[in-house]
Amino acid sequence: MRLFMFESETTNDLRAFAGDSSGSKLPAQHGPWHSTGVVRPDRDPPHKLSRATIEKAIEAKGFQLWRVKAAEKA
Repeated sequence: MRLFMFESETTNDLRAFAGDSSGSKLPAQHGPWHSTGVVRPDRDPPHKLSRATIEKAIEAKGFQLWRVKAAEKA
């Protein structure tokens, strides 16, 4: 599965993975969202996040949210 990555424009540290390139199932209350990249099926997600956990959440809800720590933003 390709993992499409997004960043919230209203919540600075909020990021998301989605199963579709438009992020159609991302929560509107944290939008607008803009695309930041794609993780191919043969690559690991950034920050040592679990691909299995991400894919399970996408199958259940259509997305997986995560936050960037302050040290990672610098």
